[in-house]
Amino acid sequence: MSRENNRETAKHKSLSDVPPEDLDEGDEADDATELSQTDESPEIDFDFEEGAVKAGTEIIRRFWSTLPSGPGVYRMFDAKGDVLYVGKAKNLKARVGSYARGQAHSNRIARMISQTAAMEFVTTATETEALLLEANLIKQLKPRFNVLMRDDKSFPYILVTADSEAPQIVKHRGARRRKGSYYGPFANVWAVNRTVNALQRAFLLRTCTDSYYENRTRPCLLYQIKRCAGPCTGEIALPEYQALADNAKAFLAGKSNAVKDRMREEMQAASELMEFERAARFRDRISALSAIQGTQGVNTQGVEEADVFALDEQAGQFCIEVFFFRNFQNWGNRAYFPKADRSMTADEVLASFMGQFYDDKPAPRLVLVSHVIEDAELLAAALSSRTDYRVDIHLPQRGERKNLVEYAQRNAKEALGRRLADTASQGKLLVALGQSFGLAAAPRRIEVYDNSHIMGTNAVGGMIVAGPTGFAKTHYRTFNIKSEELTPGDDYGMMREVLQRRFKRLVKENPRNPIQAAIADAEPAEVAMPEVDSETMPVWPDLVLIDGGKGQLDAARTALEEMGVTDVALVGIAKGRDRDAGRETFFVPGRPPFKLPPRDPTLYFVQRLRDEAHRFAIGTHRAKRKREMIKNPLDEIAGIGPTRKRALLHHFGTVKAIQRAAFEDLAKTPGVNAATARAVYDFFHAQS
Repeated sequence: MSRENNRETAKHKSLSDVPPEDLDEGDEADDATELSQTDESPEIDFDFEEGAVKAGTEIIRRFWSTLPSGPGVYRMFDAKGDVLYVGKAKNLKARVGSYARGQAHSNRIARMISQTAAMEFVTTATETEALLLEANLIKQLKPRFNVLMRDDKSFPYILVTADSEAPQIVKHRGARRRKGSYYGPFANVWAVNRTVNALQRAFLLRTCTDSYYENRTRPCLLYQIKRCAGPCTGEIALPEYQALADNAKAFLAGKSNAVKDRMREEMQAASELMEFERAARFRDRISALSAIQGTQGVNTQGVEEADVFALDEQAGQFCIEVFFFRNFQNWGNRAYFPKADRSMTADEVLASFMGQFYDDKPAPRLVLVSHVIEDAELLAAALSSRTDYRVDIHLPQRGERKNLVEYAQRNAKEALGRRLADTASQGKLLVALGQSFGLAAAPRRIEVYDNSHIMGTNAVGGMIVAGPTGFAKTHYRTFNIKSEELTPGDDYGMMREVLQRRFKRLVKENPRNPIQAAIADAEPAEVAMPEVDSETMPVWPDLVLIDGGKGQLDAARTALEEMGVTDVALVGIAKGRDRDAGRETFFVPGRPPFKLPPRDPTLYFVQRLRDEAHRFAIGTHRAKRKREMIKNPLDEIAGIGPTRKRALLHHFGTVKAIQRAAFEDLAKTPGVNAATARAVYDFFHAQS
């Protein structure tokens, strides 16, 4: 039977790319007969060693013989203990038995079987539980043969709090632990910031923290520029402020036209009473709300709440565009580029992606998709089990819903086209870069290092990573300079420390030769290495760029040679005499210093890499410096949390007053017991 015919006649029922040659899960009674019949003459249509597949099949067969016939999740491991694949099954015995049949496996499945050395199983009460567990394990373990989400950042929301007398409006990520009303998701933080700024102008809601709000004695700058109503100092009565918050929530809940109509009526009434300043304030609020609606692009008329998933495939790569519609408004979109074998169908990729996408976030009542999903009802039931409403997954055929899916699919096609074009251009630049620096091949992983500090204070080192798909920001790393032996401002010493800490763990976990392994075992590692995608980003860098001249390069080379690393290309980048872009001098060990032509695309590429490293390092340094500037000594005392810190500051006013206070006075603070008062007193007494 050909692979194509087999795919048509034996479609699988998993949401995560389970092979199409699965057994009929209702025929588990005949499993032993089927296996014995296919044992002698397996039909395998692949090009690599048949013996490895037979060995993997025998291993799977041993596990299969003791499996139950109920639902569950299975994992396949290679000889190193790495997870190859995670799958779910309505019938574990039938599903795992399909791998041991040896008939017409696709090349991907045959490779997976040939590498299988062990399996593990988890039985569940229902297939829905198995689906949820499967999605969770795929995201955690990132198996090689599953569809993987590459970007798993949480989405931002707008939160209008309800745990204080004056509601606060803020952007929010993560778990919804704080009491209040959440609106979103938004596709990116810029959309949230833009919306919050407009809502501040329209409704004058505060964005300050509760501690800042509670300690104000006069209105802040936001009140002066008409971005806040000033509830902290009584500039507005709390009932009136609550009315503003209610209007903001009504607007975010989709009642935007009703809110604007009320504002127009109040503006007209103020104008008739000749209260022109008050009328002007309502005019500005209406303008701010119109700005929000104008920046949301495509809105809907009949779809109140929905997520739209559209997939496009080109050149063996996939793009999934996700649009978010809430309260008849478009809250943005995001493009994903999942990692999936090119032999998989679009339906399989989309189904597996959606299971992982909703693993840590609630689904809306309606999910629109661009392709038929085999187990749409099962996925909908799984998503519904995690909410208090029913979730429907629908492939629209006509009307507004179909238009939304087509709109999302056009965006997916354009996003994937841009990515393919960028990847092609990036590949040409990498080839040219390798030729310019005398590398044997185009580098697949480039690491760029830079340090940032002010006279040695708050010193940090930054590492950025670039590869065939551009900047790999998930692999960026920062290093707080820890050595107390360094002279403040010793850039060479800082570079040595950063590279030693970076490569110490690398040679310990992935040594290239026995010398590196011996050095790694001699000294403990300090820095955890990032997880990398072995198929697109190697563990070791092919090229290391140092932002600095000959001195920095020598320090870096010495640090690597001490750990036995001598086969990584090093290049130093020195700025020109006037520190102007285009006059950089390059230092490569064994070659005289040289420059690239002023308009060489390779030079521009190197400048982008160096500038990104500089941006990343100085941004980290500024964040660290800011934390140090606002650091409160009370944060260093064990047992002093936000509540007790607030109680002490309310009682004494300032940290200096707390420091001067006697133990008896500290113990009289409301909410502070004797043990805490003693800890605070001893801390400042020892410091003085």
